[in-house]
Amino acid sequence: MLLPSEIEAKSLIPAVRAILARKLTGEYDMKEEVVAKVLGVTQAAVSNYVRGTRGDTELMSKLSLVDQIIEMIEDIARDLASNKAYTPYTMSKFIELCNYIRHSLIICDIHHNIESNIDEGVCQLCKGNLMSGRF
Repeated sequence: MLLPSEIEAKSLIPAVRAILARKLTGEYDMKEEVVAKVLGVTQAAVSNYVRGTRGDTELMSKLSLVDQIIEMIEDIARDLASNKAYTPYTMSKFIELCNYIRHSLIICDIHHNIESNIDEGVCQLCKGNLMSGRF
């Protein structure tokens, strides 16, 4: 069974990076090399994010439907585009985004898409911890 932090690392963070890469190259007209630098990935990764061959496109679509998430991602994109680097503000916004996805239990939907055979008792205990802020 995967832990919430493993789900973030394997699925959520790549999906958010893909959304950011598309925003930064499309809406902010940044070059892939610059986007790669600010996201901490390779230019090839950014190219794959932009083309849709890297990052869970279904998850990206789901995240894009949540206004709060889109507002946070837009805020991060604006900061990255203006500073061309992660600032303490950007990092705090990224952490806030991950926390929101955990505490709103969107992370549970992601988990169920990855692992369909999760024991419901374990799932309920985990949800209790997520909602209480213990994770």
